[in-house]
Amino acid sequence: MKTKKILTSAVAAVALVGTTSACVTDPNTGNQVLSRTAIGGIGGAGLGYLLGGIVGGKTARIVGAGIGAAAGGYVGYRMDEQIREIEEVTEGTGVDVVEGDDSFLVRFPDVTFAVNSTDISPTMRDTLDGVAQNLVNRPQSLIDVMGHTDSTGSDQYNLDLSRRRAESVANYLVSRGVARARVETIGYGEQYPIADNGTEAGRSQNRRVEIRITPITQDDVEAAY
Repeated sequence: MKTKKILTSAVAAVALVGTTSACVTDPNTGNQVLSRTAIGGIGGAGLGYLLGGIVGGKTARIVGAGIGAAAGGYVGYRMDEQIREIEEVTEGTGVDVVEGDDSFLVRFPDVTFAVNSTDISPTMRDTLDGVAQNLVNRPQSLIDVMGHTDSTGSDQYNLDLSRRRAESVANYLVSRGVARARVETIGYGEQYPIADNGTEAGRSQNRRVEIRITPITQDDVEAAY
């Protein structure tokens, strides 16, 4: 069974354990759980892109996507249900699900693309198909596709590659029926490593694309309109 990784707002205060994981406290249960964090002197600061707002701002995107019928309590039980469904369709693929307070990440590993390529590998297309179908079935959410690289190569090259890979994944989701108005993309280049760029294993973890899914509540809809 896949181990769910939980991100909390207190992640910046956790102590690092080993080289690729840290213990954090789930504020809902008080339990200690494992969560991947940035390492190599970066600590929780490297997770700032997860704790910030969604790309482009929530209000304009809710209106633009025409989201207007979100049920009360969507964040909570239904988000947990959606996470469980995505964990099932990504089981055994190397994809991680990282849970936050009001959104969650679906983290696709390095093997999603060939070296220096933006073409999605055949081995990951079936997995993306499953994620896309889940998003189609659950339309009351906004989707950010975020690209990341390791530190090899120039800053500008890495930034451009991360942007193009994020756009490639976004286009694939749209081709499978996800409404384009729900989707935004951003490339972070090498800015947010989750592992040590000094090792090949660490660089492989840092080369990734993440799909952040933010469910929209009735309160969000009322505020937007």
